[in-house]
Order: sequence, then structure tokens, then C-alpha cells
Amino acid sequence: MKRKPIVAIVGRPNVGKSTFVNRLVGSRNSIVDDLPGVTRDRIYFDVEWQNKVFTCIDTGGIIPGDEDEIMLSIFDQAKIACEEADKIIFLVDGKTGINPVDYDIANILRQTDKQVFLAVNKLDNPNSQYMTSDFYSLALGEPIGISALHGSGGVGDLLELVTKDFEILENLEEDNTIKIAIVGRPNAGKSSIVNSLLNEDRVIVSNISGTTRDSIDSRINYKDKEFVIVDTAGIRKKSKVDWGVEKFAVDRAIRSIRDCDVAVLVIDATEGISDQDKKISSIITEAGKGLIVAINKWDLIEDKKSNTINQFDKKLANNIPFLDFAPKIYISAVTKQRLNQIFEKSVEVYEQCTKRVSTGLLNKIINEAYTLNPPQSVKNKRLKILYSTQINVQPPTFIIFANNADLLKDHYKRYLENKLREAFGFFGTPIRISVRERKDKKS
Repeated sequence: MKRKPIVAIVGRPNVGKSTFVNRLVGSRNSIVDDLPGVTRDRIYFDVEWQNKVFTCIDTGGIIPGDEDEIMLSIFDQAKIACEEADKIIFLVDGKTGINPVDYDIANILRQTDKQVFLAVNKLDNPNSQYMTSDFYSLALGEPIGISALHGSGGVGDLLELVTKDFEILENLEEDNTIKIAIVGRPNAGKSSIVNSLLNEDRVIVSNISGTTRDSIDSRINYKDKEFVIVDTAGIRKKSKVDWGVEKFAVDRAIRSIRDCDVAVLVIDATEGISDQDKKISSIITEAGKGLIVAINKWDLIEDKKSNTINQFDKKLANNIPFLDFAPKIYISAVTKQRLNQIFEKSVEVYEQCTKRVSTGLLNKIINEAYTLNPPQSVKNKRLKILYSTQINVQPPTFIIFANNADLLKDHYKRYLENKLREAFGFFGTPIRISVRERKDKKS
């Protein structure tokens, strides 16, 4: 597929960058809040404007020279975005007027060889368009007044200018990438894993809990296979999640699980398995997603012996028994030990998630399982399995037609699931089995 042009949105904190991106994309993809610095990492979205498709980068608010650790990281992220971008939209706040920080950012942007468009935001009143004149002093060309909140003003004019030389993309090839969501508790090392996989500081990494607030997509090629890696906010217990930005971030992380092909549950090897790890794994399995359990920080485990991994496997089996089907990998984001197994296992798990079984073979296995271990009768009524078929993938979903749906109990479903795994694998994916009642013609 031909590479889409990239447009970076930059500006100081709280000028409405995320609101502008949401206007372009048509949904609330970026977290919007009145707190400066809410968007900390660079976040990528595809935008379509008049049959022209481009990638938009939402960046954290820049304050040049700020010594705060997070603000310095935001500044670095914005600089990387500008290096990646083909064009840059510099957003300023028309309501509050020109700010000294705007001059600092403008000085930086004038040093780039990229085309820069100056957009004066928050001109929500049509009569306020005259307020753009002060921004000529930034020496970045003609200011364009817009209202990201209402989509009025010169939003259309701005996009017309930005996309003027973009090609109209028709009949885009289907994207066959595998989307991997990196999920887990805060400080389990998710962002460090992403950065190590990408070999760049793509996501802000800090010891401060909750550094990653948005779910952030990154595209990467590994052994001629395309992947999208999604770094997500740490999912804490609901009782500990603050209302507002953190709640939105957790909601976004859960949505990323629902949107992915394979979820990598990151567990901190130094802290062991927690109740929250169990809850997150339940979210993944309930969403029907492929699952890999990645035990991170394995380099920090001292006195490792030949059976240390086996012992940890047993702990996982005891604490989260319903994850027996998921592959476990023992990794280190710092030393990159076994890190590429994330890609290799994801390919394997994706193949299992999308596997289809022929109806004839499926019925053979189900009938053999039934004959080997028929369910007990209930009130002199015995379950008869008449017919089975697979109706879907991701996850593999099966319907069993039986004489009486109430007679197929949960424990017998688990037995049939185990038999399906023995016969067909389905390693790394949940399985769905539902029952439909149909009268036995012989009865």
C-alpha cells in the first residue's frame, strides 16, 4: 500500500490540539481535558478529506525549556513527530491571544524544512475572525482562523491548503496487519516493551505511575510481516481510578483490547500475579481476543535455576487456571531477552484465532467425545448431540444442536472445549460454544 502523507499537529498545552484531531477524525479518539499536558505521547490517526487520506499525529503540548521530566519528554515527542511529518499544523489559541511560548515554538518551526500552517483556534464566534491579525508576528505566514470545537471558521480552508498536493487514494489495499495490544497494570513495563520493539523512544517511559494515558498505535515490520503495536494505559482497580482523564484512559485501554487481534498481558515478574492481572485477563477472554502472557522484568529475578520458569508456570496455572490455553513468554524489555517472541507468538496465535474446522471433522471429534464420556442424565432425560458446526472465527465459535439445551451443562462444555483443543489446537485463543435446541427426528 502506498504510504499516506503525514501531518503533525503541534502547539503549547491546552490550545485545542486533541479537539482539532477529534474534529478531523469524527470521533473522540484523543483524550480531551482542561488539564495542560493531557496528551503526552504522539498519537496517530487516519483522516479522510475529500477522497484524500492522510495520517494525522496528535502531539503533547510543547513548552520549550521546561525542566519538568514529563514536559521535556512531551517536547521530544513533538520534535520526533515534526521530523516524521510531511507537513505541520501549528495550533495557537485565538481566545487568549499570542503567548511567549508561541514565539519559542515558532522559532523552532522556522528551522524546519517542512511546510508549516498556522491555525488560530477557538474562534467560536464568527465575529472573532479579526483576532488572527496579532499572530502575523510569529512570521509563519498567514494565520487561518478556525473553531475546532464547532468545525466552523476556516477548518475546511485549512484542510484544503494542507491536502492541496496530496494524491486521491482509491481502492486502498486491505490492511492485513496483526494488531497487538500491550496491556496490563501500571508500571509493568508496557511502554518499555513497545520502545524496545520499535528501537526508539516512541512512548514516554517514566517511573511515575500512569505516564501513558492514551492508547498509542505504532506500525512495525518484522520478518516481512506488518504489525500494529498498541501501547495502552495501565489498568488499575476500578476503586483506585480517578474520575476524569485516568478513567477515560482506562476506558481507552479496554477499547483497545476489543479492537485488537492479539492482546499481550504484561505481568511484572518481580511482583508476581495479582488479582488485577486476573481481571484484565478476564476482559481479554470475554472480548474473545487472542492472548499471550508476557512475564516482564525476567532479568531482575535472581538465583534463576533450570526449573524457575516451570515454577512460575505452575503459579500462573494455580492463580489463573482459565489461561491454560495461552502461551507464556518470559521477557525483559531492558535486555530485550526473548522480546521478538511477541511477534512470533502473535503470528501463531492469530492463525489459531482465525482457524476454521470442516463440519465433517468437527462432528467426528464431538461424537467421539460424547461416546467416550456421555453426560449424566437429568431427571431421566439424557442429552443427545445431533449436529455441530463452526459459525465464526476470532474467536472460533461453535454451535451444537441438541435435543435439550438445558442438559448441556457448563462443565460438559468445558469438557468438549478441551477435546476441541486436543484435536485442533486453538492455542492462544478463547473458544465459544453455544447450544441450540432441535428435536431429534428419531424420537
